[in-house]
Amino acid sequence: MKKNILIVPGDGIGQEVTEVGKNVLVKIAEKFGHEFVYDEALMGHVAIEATGNPLPDETLSKMRASDAILFGAVGHPKYDNDPTAKVRPEQGLLKMRKELGLYANLRPIKLFDELLGASSIKPEILKGSDILFFRELTGDIYFGEKGRKNDNNTAFDLAEYSRYEVERIGRKAFEAARTRGKKLCSVDKANVLETSRLWREVIQALAPEYPDIEVEHQFVDSAAMMLIKDPRRFDVVVTANLFGDILTDEASQIAGSMGMLASASVGDSTGVYEPIHGSAHDITGKGIANPLASVLSAALLLDISFGLKEESETIIAAVDKLLKDGFRTRDIADATTAPEMILNTQAAGTELLKRI
Repeated sequence: MKKNILIVPGDGIGQEVTEVGKNVLVKIAEKFGHEFVYDEALMGHVAIEATGNPLPDETLSKMRASDAILFGAVGHPKYDNDPTAKVRPEQGLLKMRKELGLYANLRPIKLFDELLGASSIKPEILKGSDILFFRELTGDIYFGEKGRKNDNNTAFDLAEYSRYEVERIGRKAFEAARTRGKKLCSVDKANVLETSRLWREVIQALAPEYPDIEVEHQFVDSAAMMLIKDPRRFDVVVTANLFGDILTDEASQIAGSMGMLASASVGDSTGVYEPIHGSAHDITGKGIANPLASVLSAALLLDISFGLKEESETIIAAVDKLLKDGFRTRDIADATTAPEMILNTQAAGTELLKRI
């Protein structure tokens, strides 16, 4: 198989972890006889510094021409501390999602048994947790009309969804449930929000087309509680953009660390694969970032965009072996981890390659 892969490291530790993710793809291509051709592009703060634009036209053109994108992260404290900034790294992220039609964000929350002790949640509650989130990615208040009024003293963000937007991600979630535990939980706030009432109406209308799927509806506050109380009750979860953003970060505690969570943003063309942990400038340049989320994102890329299931499972098995052998990065180490078993970013990548 010959494919073009665009590497977009972005900002902060995104640049450190995507290097490891790319090295894993190179190793897989060698092992299975594929030809992956790589290119690289700027996005986020680094792109603003170089071009004044968080998503330069050249980057967008390269994205459209690629078969898949391995992405790092965007963000910088400079903008977090300046709410008046007109140009921000996150604008590039939202534009990328819109321009590429990336309406579905898939976040697998799978716990490796070796990391049961890394979470703040009791092991007996966590063991066996395996959740697949579908977060709608191009609607809601992130993309609705926003602004200020009343002499700049009142701010507003408009949440908006169309029936079509809910239906297309709903179908993806139903189809995924068929390949897993045949359970779908749709999360909304239909007791308060009109957009959520439409959301529930659409999911209810789809349900008869999937009679083999057990459908449950939960309000977002209840779902947030149940994720911590009983995560094993969930199989596939589908929800709106804002709720999905918050719930999946909460669910990172099920996996022990945000450094273990991969994601896929897909639509009808090029998919984008990235860790969920953000740019993490507090540890940038220290060489201690956990690269396994980027590695697992590469596994998702191979599976979802290229249909290479065996290659994807080879990567996941290598991660599992690395953890079984006792190696950890700092974020998933505990008091029982010997100092010599705690790896920096580069060393974790090297040890992982040995296990592919």
